[in-house]
Amino acid sequence: MSQHKEIKKITTHTLQAMKARGEKIAVLTAYDFSMATVLDHAGLDMILVGDSAANVMAGYETTLPITLDHMIYHAQSVVRAVNRAFVLVDLPFGSYQGNPKMALNSAIRIMKESGGHGVKLEGGAEIIDAVKLIISAGIPVMGHLGLMPQSINKFGSYALRAKDEKEAKKLMDDALLLEECGCFALLLEKIPATLAKEVSENLNIPTIGIGAGKYCDGQVLVIHDMLGLNKGFKPRFLRQYADLYQAIEEAAKTYITDVKTNDFPNEAEQY
Repeated sequence: MSQHKEIKKITTHTLQAMKARGEKIAVLTAYDFSMATVLDHAGLDMILVGDSAANVMAGYETTLPITLDHMIYHAQSVVRAVNRAFVLVDLPFGSYQGNPKMALNSAIRIMKESGGHGVKLEGGAEIIDAVKLIISAGIPVMGHLGLMPQSINKFGSYALRAKDEKEAKKLMDDALLLEECGCFALLLEKIPATLAKEVSENLNIPTIGIGAGKYCDGQVLVIHDMLGLNKGFKPRFLRQYADLYQAIEEAAKTYITDVKTNDFPNEAEQY
């Protein structure tokens, strides 16, 4: 008999069961095959192919410039690597706002062309028709409330959201609305921990937090931030688990020296 242990794929059902039994959900972003291979092997529950690729992969200041084609390319690269994790893909700015049919077409393209397992959209009541239409096509949707980076020009900054009562109430209303429409989970970004706790306790679906405190049902970080590849980006919510910027820089410098001094390749490294 084969010794190969069957890998149990994470589904929306798995994530719901995790919330029910109080097991936290671990999420990181990935945008390429190599990184996704490592993260899936490490046992991550969910990989978010985030539109943050605009920042960390392409060098844009905001997430706005990234296109649907770019997102599909990154998602394809990640999906090829993954055996276990749930792969969630961001719908980029301009691919769903104000036009539910376009939103559905964008989501269908992501599912068909990348093989991803679900999509994420920013917003509440404003985009609810798009959310309903996508879910009606059988595509899992994660909501995204709080700080919404695609609305940076409206917000004017990446500061904490929902500090005042009015915005906090709208966020709670939007959260309940998204759950009612059939979203399988909700991302809460940069909101007070007490509000995130209240939302998490009032919803049956899992909440995933980034800068939203410890009471969410799971956490997500951008992989480049968490590995210390982004020099100088140190918001309060970020715990840096490695300093790969320095490690890679030192390796590159050593390589340069070895090449210039004719130390690499040596006798054993040639044919």
